[in-house]
Amino acid sequence: MATRRQILLGTAGVAALAVAGAVILRGQSDAATAAAEGKFEVTKTAEEWRKLLTPAQYAVLREADTETSWSSPLNKEKRKGTFVCAGCDLPLFESETKFESGTGWPSFYAPIEGNIGTEKDFSWGMFRDEVHCRRCGGHLGHVFNDGPKPTGLRYCINGLSLKFVPA
Repeated sequence: MATRRQILLGTAGVAALAVAGAVILRGQSDAATAAAEGKFEVTKTAEEWRKLLTPAQYAVLREADTETSWSSPLNKEKRKGTFVCAGCDLPLFESETKFESGTGWPSFYAPIEGNIGTEKDFSWGMFRDEVHCRRCGGHLGHVFNDGPKPTGLRYCINGLSLKFVPA
């Protein structure tokens, strides 16, 4: 016969697993859902996005996937210029704000003011701030509080969500 303690701990454990499972299996990001509902300036159907983007870009921008670390050629991009959204060409980050974070993804300490949005992301059992393009809602990556001065922020961005436009 189970003790009261075993029952309570067992019930709490099952509840915690259910919550964690729901969070991990969340699916689309809130921004991707909002984009599908037409809450952004640039809206397209899934089929229109698939025609515009590569399958890997679609997975990142429209389904909030994450590219493999160290896979983006933009990690090594050192020229002056602007990093724009691969979905809608909105300028997102200036090259002057890019830095080497050692994480394997292009990192920036500040976006171009007003051109990104953030939302709470509770996927994968972590609490993070998701970053998306404010014009098309495309998932870009996440922002963390461990970046360099002057902001102390690290915008860890999927290279697949960006295009580089040299100055």
